[in-house]
Amino acid sequence: MSVSREAPAESASELAEVRRVIRRRAVPPEHGPWPEAMTPLLQRVLAARGVRDGAQAQLRLARMLAPDTLCGMQGAAALLAEAVQADWHVVVVGDFDCDGATGTAVAVRGLRMLGGKRISYRVPNRVEHGYGLSPALVEAIAPMQPDLILTVDSGIACLAGVAAARARGWRVVVSDHHLPGEALPPADAIVNPNCPGDTFASKALAGVGVVFYLLLAVRAQLRVSRALLGDGPDLSTLLDLVAVGTVADLVPLDYNNRLLVSAGLQRIRRGQCQPGLRALAECAGRSLETFCASDIGFGIAPRINAAGRLEDMALGIECLLADDPDQARQAARVLDDINRERKDVQQQMLDEAEQAIGRLALPDGGRLPEALCLFDSGWHPGVVGLVAARIKERLHRPVIAFAPVEAGSDALRGSARSIPGFHIRDALAAVDAANPGLIDRFGGHAMAAGLSLSRAMLERFGAAFLAQVAGSLDQGILGAEIASDGPLMPDEYCRETALALRLSGPWGQSFPEPVFDDVFELIDWRVVGDRHLKLNLKLENHPEPLSAIHFGGWQGRPPMPRLRLAFQLDLDDFRGRCDIQLRVLHSEPA
Repeated sequence: MSVSREAPAESASELAEVRRVIRRRAVPPEHGPWPEAMTPLLQRVLAARGVRDGAQAQLRLARMLAPDTLCGMQGAAALLAEAVQADWHVVVVGDFDCDGATGTAVAVRGLRMLGGKRISYRVPNRVEHGYGLSPALVEAIAPMQPDLILTVDSGIACLAGVAAARARGWRVVVSDHHLPGEALPPADAIVNPNCPGDTFASKALAGVGVVFYLLLAVRAQLRVSRALLGDGPDLSTLLDLVAVGTVADLVPLDYNNRLLVSAGLQRIRRGQCQPGLRALAECAGRSLETFCASDIGFGIAPRINAAGRLEDMALGIECLLADDPDQARQAARVLDDINRERKDVQQQMLDEAEQAIGRLALPDGGRLPEALCLFDSGWHPGVVGLVAARIKERLHRPVIAFAPVEAGSDALRGSARSIPGFHIRDALAAVDAANPGLIDRFGGHAMAAGLSLSRAMLERFGAAFLAQVAGSLDQGILGAEIASDGPLMPDEYCRETALALRLSGPWGQSFPEPVFDDVFELIDWRVVGDRHLKLNLKLENHPEPLSAIHFGGWQGRPPMPRLRLAFQLDLDDFRGRCDIQLRVLHSEPA
């Protein structure tokens, strides 16, 4: 169903909340042995996520997959090694999200560490150049006179741009992780674990992970040619950036990605991170000593992403490349200001989207359709992905949000978000195959994708997309479940438990942060910040009241006196406190 705020539906209905059910995770009956220091709670949590024993729980960087198992790696590394040794001008072409920004910073820093003296970067402008290495971006790069283009987190879908670069005599190395289309770009070398025939054991690398692997292979090539002193530079110093980009891009945290992220988080906690990341953590009010993956997702990534959404991602990359702490702090403050603006724009767009959906004349007794397409001519193209994500979370169905590429333009840019069990990029491919010429271009992953089309095609696309979803989506996945790790013991409601859970993991996509559930008596409550609930709770057999916060929990009516809550156990260090609180994810009468 296509929803436009400018074309209100015939009748009104409130924006429905999808019904959520708490389901406790199954724990394999046989698991272990575990390290003696690991608590039974953490053993249970890890086992429920498929970790069978203590060996799988140990995240040692020495166990990471070998770079040479990536197809195309030898040719790509040889070209970049030659570029370093022959003093070629290498231009790194990044992307305008956090994965692209961290990947660009890793590529620039890493190639310079390996001896590259002429290493530059360029990020496309959403409006002027479109996505990735486009022909328009090739024209803009031409005055830089590059010898080699290295794409990061993009390029696999940039057939015309790669061809335009090759026509100018530039060599092109594509490093990407997005799913390829039917044809591959005519690059000199391609490194992408998702290319057909690639045997790399993990298909979940983010763009920053791919380029980090590429740098390891370049170093190996330079060692063979004896172009480095000793073993060469320690590229593990870049793992803080790898961790940030990997978590921010919401790629599955399989074992290999958890190795990379864990190593990066450990560097951050030791204070061995890039000055830009330290400055961003300060702006976000995050402690380096207890820094974890959620601090990336809610503190660091939004500030980096804000530059690419509203301004120029070069601002974010410059922050990550800054070596001087004062320059890094100045750049981080600029990103923090842009992020505040992004929040205001996002909230306005979200309110408008919810109002438009609330006016829908719904068929089938008021049941929402299996998917939604949202559009408003006044929306910002850099923020539609956030709107799609929030509506998807609230209604638990695939959502695509569209905005004009620029004010008054008939060209639209869409951002799609999906739910577990429905591959959104494959759905777009099916729509494109059945309707040639309907979509100008598209690309992405199972859970997130992007596309562009003309305003005149929007209604037709919305109908085709909804038909594709309705015909291929398993109706069973529309019932939202909250997976819980069960109850905590009364003595586990303590700071030691909260800290141990926070520093374990790392938690993220496909390896979710622990969630618990139990029944509580409500002592008192109040509304904070217009839409959040602050609760004081009593748990049976626990001697002290427990503090809880439910962000977005205020629904205009008092909470019930007895509640079943799904929650995360969190540290509460606000304004110097040294306590714990429950971060409520779902509340229902008990």
